[in-house]
Amino acid sequence: MSATLAATVVALRDGETGSGPLEVLLVRRTSAVAFGGNWVFPGGRADPGDAEPAGVDGSRSAQRAEPAARLEELAIARRAAAREMREESSLVVVPDDLVPVSLWVPPAEAPRRYRTWYFAVAAPRATVAVDGAEIVDHAWMTPSEALARHEAGTVELAPPTWMTLWRVGREWGTTVHEVLRRLEARVPDRFETRMVAHGARLHAVWEGDAAYAGGDLDAPGPRRRLAVGPVPWSVQWDPPGDGQPAIMPS
Repeated sequence: MSATLAATVVALRDGETGSGPLEVLLVRRTSAVAFGGNWVFPGGRADPGDAEPAGVDGSRSAQRAEPAARLEELAIARRAAAREMREESSLVVVPDDLVPVSLWVPPAEAPRRYRTWYFAVAAPRATVAVDGAEIVDHAWMTPSEALARHEAGTVELAPPTWMTLWRVGREWGTTVHEVLRRLEARVPDRFETRMVAHGARLHAVWEGDAAYAGGDLDAPGPRRRLAVGPVPWSVQWDPPGDGQPAIMPS
């Protein structure tokens, strides 16, 4: 079964006053829709209208080596992300300002398969308003606060949201400017997830992990995985070329 194209926006701000700790916008979906009850970044699947106007957007430096088909998909995903951002939070962003962060492809056995582009953007200084129907709440949180609330059981996160929050808080900088500058200079990550069961845990495993091909979680080699299930979740993450894995709880 092919995956449906979707897009989501990691909206960033330097605290409510513009000088505080880095915060991200999360919205909570009603229990009546897909991923119901989860706290997510604003986003959703692409609509037919997001394909217009046709054309390729190659404005970002990290895209220069991408084939035309991928650039066209990015252009559609950008328009979908901006539209969903407006519909779910009332915040208006320009599609061309959205910086690609990562592409997430779910396991083949997933009941709902969304091929989802994650984008980052500086949040406009405007009031967030949700519709109270599909989106029932919102909050600005620091990445560490969101992960702590997940561990405490007051915020429910999906693995792609968890991983993105973890990386924003630990890898990409402490201000909006730093994060966007770093993301613009790199090629977006691709996460094609494989789920491997081990005891009471499921492990989301990604390419580059020693277990990705064969499913042997004890195989020697690099680690790029997230242990999910009972909280706390924990990540083992070796960036390419690193040595021993760093095991980082939430």
